[in-house]
Amino acid sequence: MCGNNMSAPLPAIVPAARKATAAVIFLHGLGDTGHGWAEAFAGIRMPHVKYICPHAPTMPVSLNMRMSMPSWFDIYGLSPDSNEDETGIKRASENIKALIDQEVKNGIPSHRIMLGGFSQGGALSLYTALTSQQKLAGVVALSCWLPLRNSFPQAAANSANKDMHVLQCHGDADPLVPFIFGSQTVERMKSLINPANITFKTYRGLPHSACPEHLVMYLLNLQPPRCCCCYFSYFVLALHCRSSVGQFKFKLEFM
Repeated sequence: MCGNNMSAPLPAIVPAARKATAAVIFLHGLGDTGHGWAEAFAGIRMPHVKYICPHAPTMPVSLNMRMSMPSWFDIYGLSPDSNEDETGIKRASENIKALIDQEVKNGIPSHRIMLGGFSQGGALSLYTALTSQQKLAGVVALSCWLPLRNSFPQAAANSANKDMHVLQCHGDADPLVPFIFGSQTVERMKSLINPANITFKTYRGLPHSACPEHLVMYLLNLQPPRCCCCYFSYFVLALHCRSSVGQFKFKLEFM
């Protein structure tokens, strides 16, 4: 299977509590859906931010003996020299770019839209941002890698995001997407965008999972414009999430 031409359900959306001035588009990992991430964002959301958690279409995945499951694109293997589903990756990226375009039409400027994702979803978010002609607020990439890495820098020649901010996080005990994938990705990213805008966070003992600190750091980059009194509430939010790691840690079976 090469590509993701099967239909997917409409995204899970957490609407803004007031007028939306920013948006987060967050992509789940292999075998998952957007519902769990939408529930997580609903618990720590900011009132001016709209959260969009798309669902990948269901397709046979070569890595899992061609069992059908939600997947943004096919995965052939986990080694650095494994073949990649170029057609599927590019098609999935175009679908995410269409979501970005729709939010711009809805009145949210592209520079107030952040992409993010976990594992396969994080990989797709990196590729999409690097090849997008819409200037984005940035990317949060959790426990992932850069797909089609050998196509860069040519693939990013027309990108509007050479100065975007990137937060990349990876657990050093990840058995599915090894930590070396994350460290090699961040070095590659430094050659493609302004290295001063890249933050790489290592989490000791963290396996293939994500925790609230990721989300808090992500959300802090979407403060309302010219807001002079919001820092205290953000600080309280960060404290709440940091003290609830056991309650809000997300572990996924697949990638």
